[in-house]
Amino acid sequence: MFVRPPAAGYAVSPATARGRLYHEPEAATRSPWQRDRDRIIHSSAFRKLQYKTQVFVNHEGDFYRTRLTHSIEVAQVARSISRALGLDEDLTEALALAHDLGHPPFGHAGEDALNVVMKPFGGFDHNAQSLRMVTLLESRYAGWDGLNLTWETLEGLVKHNGPLRHPAAYIVDYNDRHKLDLHTQPSAEAQVAAIADDVAYHSHDLDDGLRARLFAVDDLAHLPLVGESLAAARMSSLDVPPPRLRHETLRRVINAMVTDLITETHKRLAKLEPDSPDAVRRHKHRVVAFSPAMAEANQAIKDFLFTRMYRHWRVNRMSAKAKRLTEELYRLLHTDPRLLPDDWRTRAGVGGTQRSATIVGDYVAGMTDRYAMDEHRRLTDVNVNG
Repeated sequence: MFVRPPAAGYAVSPATARGRLYHEPEAATRSPWQRDRDRIIHSSAFRKLQYKTQVFVNHEGDFYRTRLTHSIEVAQVARSISRALGLDEDLTEALALAHDLGHPPFGHAGEDALNVVMKPFGGFDHNAQSLRMVTLLESRYAGWDGLNLTWETLEGLVKHNGPLRHPAAYIVDYNDRHKLDLHTQPSAEAQVAAIADDVAYHSHDLDDGLRARLFAVDDLAHLPLVGESLAAARMSSLDVPPPRLRHETLRRVINAMVTDLITETHKRLAKLEPDSPDAVRRHKHRVVAFSPAMAEANQAIKDFLFTRMYRHWRVNRMSAKAKRLTEELYRLLHTDPRLLPDDWRTRAGVGGTQRSATIVGDYVAGMTDRYAMDEHRRLTDVNVNG
């Protein structure tokens, strides 16, 4: 029978929380990170994730993952790991749910396009855009811009992949008024959320790739971990139908990765013996990690997906169209901000400037796949009313 481990000394705790930029009384029924989680879930940026995609564009099929379903899957994996390690599940969940808020439409294609057109103005960074979303662009409260999340959530959001040696301009600006200790490791909770992202997207991209017939089940047989899971799934029944074989295989992949991660992290924690969240942050290396063998298997899966899925000719075609659309949409609006809706036009000011570049970037990055396509048609097709 599963028994919940007691909270570890290296887990974040409300008793040592560093508060919010704008002071608020604590809630009687929720921890600080439960409130953060709830604010994230109720944000407009989170709702839009339903119509933002990762690899496939939104209209290509209802069964492919979106940024929203991906974020929910990451949160589920992250909570399980966090619980097993005695960490704060609510902070971990909040970080998992927020990690993709800054992504623009069309997944990596849209991000690459925005980075190209915004290069003269500092480029585009989805991590910095996530911070902009939760500290500036969300407008839900009378007393401040953003969601006024806790220090621990903001720190984990910007540093989930490790210390920031060369942070984007907005992260630097925000850090000047609300120090996030950019040079240190993130909390163990943030590390869990980051690696749960790997676990979730590898498994679901394999699933989506099989569904889209970009590769076949037998193409996975040579992959470490996946091949072993496939063989075990086939042994589980004499005649497993293809959909069940896919699910049986991938749930074994997830279980093996999570089990390895928990085991390896326990070893690292036992060696380090951290007695506080700051002891984890001060450590030179991440404490939440795969074993060397699992890290190697993880990389092999990543390489396979890059070659067989992300660079598949069908994906390349849609990515190329998405990039062209995003670049053209951005350039039209940046050159002539008069084309923006009233509230955005006022904020953008004169076209071609740093200010208009940033505001137009916010506008485009906040679009869903569907809205970006519709907006592009409204701006370029004379038969469509603006």
